[in-house]
Amino acid sequence: MEKTTLFDKIWDSHVVKSVPAGPDVFFIDKHFIHEVTSPVAFLNLEKRGIGVKYPEMTIATPDHNVPTIDQDQTIKDKLSRMQVERLRENCRKHGIELHDLGSAHHGIVHVIGPELGVTQPGMTIVCGDSHTSTHGAFGAIAFGIGTSEVEMVLATQCIMQSKAKKMRISVEGELGKGVTSKDIILYIISKISAAGATGYFVEYAGSAIRNLSMEARMTICNMSIEMGARGGLIAPDETTFNYLEGKRYTPKGEEWDKALAYWKTLKTDEGAVFDKEYHYDAADIEPMITYGTNPGMGIKVVDNIPTTEGMEGSNKTSYLKSLDYMGFAPGESVIGKLVDYVFVGSCTNGRIEDIRSVAEFVKGKRKADNITAWIVPGSREVEKQAYEEGLVKILEEAGFVLRQPGCSACLAMNDDKIPAGKLAVSTSNRNFEGRQGPGARTMLASPLTVAAVAVTGKITDPREVFEN
Repeated sequence: MEKTTLFDKIWDSHVVKSVPAGPDVFFIDKHFIHEVTSPVAFLNLEKRGIGVKYPEMTIATPDHNVPTIDQDQTIKDKLSRMQVERLRENCRKHGIELHDLGSAHHGIVHVIGPELGVTQPGMTIVCGDSHTSTHGAFGAIAFGIGTSEVEMVLATQCIMQSKAKKMRISVEGELGKGVTSKDIILYIISKISAAGATGYFVEYAGSAIRNLSMEARMTICNMSIEMGARGGLIAPDETTFNYLEGKRYTPKGEEWDKALAYWKTLKTDEGAVFDKEYHYDAADIEPMITYGTNPGMGIKVVDNIPTTEGMEGSNKTSYLKSLDYMGFAPGESVIGKLVDYVFVGSCTNGRIEDIRSVAEFVKGKRKADNITAWIVPGSREVEKQAYEEGLVKILEEAGFVLRQPGCSACLAMNDDKIPAGKLAVSTSNRNFEGRQGPGARTMLASPLTVAAVAVTGKITDPREVFEN
């Protein structure tokens, strides 16, 4: 019997038709939509006189450009307001479930899916957003699609897609003090580069991955796209099942038992072959931070920025251009550099576990005077838990400003922008030029490192703050 990977098992069971020398017609179990990439798709359906084939398989929420203050009031920005209103109209017209602003389960699309139990092992999941890879943490094939593909899924519940190559990245051993899943993924990307997994679907494996919580696994899979991968996934296990049991949309009673029996088969067979494999030792991973303008430009926070030694031509030119944008120099240390803003949030690190870790770290401390500290829950459910657990009080006493759920300063499509020239340390997923606002400079790090920066006012090794 042929040995197959987890990716193969899910993919092959969802192929409706294979096109000779072409892509597969691929069935989609769950389709998430938001206000930015769906309006044109719906408009094109109307022009063609086509309805939504299976509205019950689509779920919607506004998140990308919604304000994170005064969400009970009319959205001031005209384009944002129009997009949110159009999402409401389209969902109403086609019978699609919408978790709107102010509702109990509103939030970032990749946060509310798992929270509600919509995301389940063995599923195929798409959304008009690259960080759909987040849902792969549950043992699902999840990836981002473009607007024309959003239209295709709405109309047919299928997509034309070529099967990706397979990569396995194994991390073995125990993580050190102050090291989180965000550090794992930043470490991996720094090793293989921002394009190192292009054309692949990545399965994460090894004892260090198995020991992670579901929130931490979501952080890992979320950033798969930042090394060029089509997506990332982790085999489901007891951690997955315990997280999902009792969620709003997970099966109940006998149906739960049936689902669980199937989910337990979702793992890579011993001896299955991957197109490429990487192995890393958890002991070598330390708190990480980026210094450049793509997520692959990362270092251990205690290391120096790489020099240009060995670089030539356009590689050297683009490298120096990136450092010039950031205001950094080759070979220098980032420790001690003054910071202006910190941001805790996004579909990468806006979950309750992230907020808990920051609150625990800053309890009894106060943010530095030079720091503006924003903390943005990924959903109303996370916000509710943060209040109920007393985390909001701790954070506000430390000088953090708690905003309402949304993508916020991850991509600055609303008013949550970092001013030009200011330096932000962020728990989000991208540090491109202008990502957090025109001229803004972004360094990516874990919630713990961000918390350490907040209380010291400068780039700091969080392990040093732990010890004080």
